[in-house]
Amino acid sequence: MILADLLERNAAEFGDEVCLVEVNPELEEKTASEWKELALVEPKPANSYRKEITWKEFDDRANQVASLLLSRGVQKGDKVAILLMNCIEWLPIYFGILKSGAIAVPLNFRYSSSEIEYCVNLSDASILIFGEEFISRMEPLAGKLPNIKEFYFSGNGNKPEYAQSYEEASSAMPTDKPDVALTSDDLAAIYYSSGTTGFPKAILHNQQSLMHACLAEQNHHGQTRDDCFLLIPPLYHTGAKMHWFGSLLAGSKAILLKGTSPRWILETASQEQATIVWLLVPWAQDILEALDSGELLLSDYSLAQWRLMHIGAQPVPPSLIKHWLEYFPDHLYDTNYGLSEATGPGVVHLGVENIHKVGAIGIAGFGWETRVVDEWFNDVEGSAVGELAVKGDGLMECYYKDPAATEAVMRDGWLLTGDMAMIDEDGFIFLVDRKKDVIIMGGENIYPVQIEDFLHTNDKVSDVAVIGVPDKRLGEVAAAIIEIKAGMSATEEEINEFCMELPRYKRPRKIIFANVPRNATGKIEKPLLRETYAGGRVVEQQIRS
Repeated sequence: MILADLLERNAAEFGDEVCLVEVNPELEEKTASEWKELALVEPKPANSYRKEITWKEFDDRANQVASLLLSRGVQKGDKVAILLMNCIEWLPIYFGILKSGAIAVPLNFRYSSSEIEYCVNLSDASILIFGEEFISRMEPLAGKLPNIKEFYFSGNGNKPEYAQSYEEASSAMPTDKPDVALTSDDLAAIYYSSGTTGFPKAILHNQQSLMHACLAEQNHHGQTRDDCFLLIPPLYHTGAKMHWFGSLLAGSKAILLKGTSPRWILETASQEQATIVWLLVPWAQDILEALDSGELLLSDYSLAQWRLMHIGAQPVPPSLIKHWLEYFPDHLYDTNYGLSEATGPGVVHLGVENIHKVGAIGIAGFGWETRVVDEWFNDVEGSAVGELAVKGDGLMECYYKDPAATEAVMRDGWLLTGDMAMIDEDGFIFLVDRKKDVIIMGGENIYPVQIEDFLHTNDKVSDVAVIGVPDKRLGEVAAAIIEIKAGMSATEEEINEFCMELPRYKRPRKIIFANVPRNATGKIEKPLLRETYAGGRVVEQQIRS
């Protein structure tokens, strides 16, 4: 069985049931405001901000996309790029590409024009489907994408002259299943690495990888037909989509929320009766701050059905989960560790039954094997720190067109993750830090995550990142970039006093009050911080108030 088979099964068995709902609170508020200004009786058109489709409509649309691509000469193994914000059309387009036998190439919606150009050309994509939000970034690229044979524009804005209308072209196609034979060995998708150390690498996966993500996610979180998954992160990334794969396997509904404000998250979870919500650390922190300040009240929402909150994409401060459970004591909780090279989430996970081990990333996920190895690829002894290596059916085929990079991370079927980890006496894996982020101070290894976790226990700290900055005597020392909670203030002396509980060598030597930048998947942009603060420039300290 492959991924598209699940969609076709759901369409046959649950065809009239709603499977995807798009909720856009920003549009709702804008519409309400505009209608109020017009002095109309009704505050807004009913459900103007909400769209939904059934399983049958989902499958029909995917078949139309596949038929469109095949009618344009797309063959098995060709690449089709997607550059869209999260929307209800995103997944039908993705599945249509897969059904045609082509390779889906999702693009980060934060990419600049130069990054779009680089990734499209690297993938050899021959067709690009893009949304109206990207017109200005696409304009300078019309003549710089030599492999692109056709552009398709999706949206309500003015269609560029060089593009065809995706809606018009696809809606004219038949809804019959395309006659394309696919197996688990066929190539399916190219995902891009975060690109935080330069231009991203193209990660090639086959159909088996995607199917394995379905099985792992449903095994970990037990999705049933009665569940409703609130999906907030970007669909171009493996994390969000492959958590949704559990809903696909179970045949259950999902909500695409366009927005990340704490009020929108709680309102949508309440109104749509979400049972599972996957959050990034900043969003969970924002919700807790809003509840702590009284800006939001849990009594205003209907959340009794919400059974599972899980987090991934970056190390999770144990203090955050402890605080979360004070507000939501009945929630199941899971930490998910994954990487795009290993089909996103679930390579390692804590497990909802292991909340007593919060702080660990957990144990090997369903169908995965793990090791912690030294630089010679030998298992480390005891609880020593080494590099985490993983093996399973969800591993990438390779870095597309980059054999040297592939060889650097693959060893006898194992993937070296670049993450430093240790295993405790109970077999639980603790993420120590990214290999490239380790600070070496006077010959002593310092792992920033350990300092970050400690600083997160300070009631005034909203977010924190620790990096190494140059030091003439010690080589480099730890600097803490600290984002203070709104309405609060802190001093360098106060933070230094708080850090006296740390071993001397782990105490930050520099304190910088500033915003902590994170990318769309919630990961701290440490290369940007190193460029800003480790280059010797003096940066004025800022305190949020």
